[in-house]
Amino acid sequence: MPTGKVKWFDAEKGFGFITGDDGQEVYLHSSALPSSAAAVKSGTRLEYGIADGRRGKQALSVRILSEAPSVVRATRKPADEMAEVIQDLVNLLDHTTGQLRKGHYPKSEQSKKIAALLRRVADDFDA
Repeated sequence: MPTGKVKWFDAEKGFGFITGDDGQEVYLHSSALPSSAAAVKSGTRLEYGIADGRRGKQALSVRILSEAPSVVRATRKPADEMAEVIQDLVNLLDHTTGQLRKGHYPKSEQSKKIAALLRRVADDFDA
């Protein structure tokens, strides 16, 4: 069976194209995907059968060999750098806890900085 990578796939429209290892472009309809996958990302490696359709070559019986690598995961900070960020965040939150226990919320500027930092850390972990 031929193998290749997803060139692009539009989940809303339910189709896309595969570029085979031999350079041949093959039409990919969502109905050819395994039932566990409603869509695939560009770069996902596939194994598939080929049939002649009305408009050219069409993929059949697609099997996912490997998912496309995550761009976000590849660009996130190394763990040792993240450890420093987390330690700074813990120190900041510890100071904020002391203020709250005394009955004082942080000033608006500091509150916004804390919220932005928490969002960035959450995004890095979620990648």
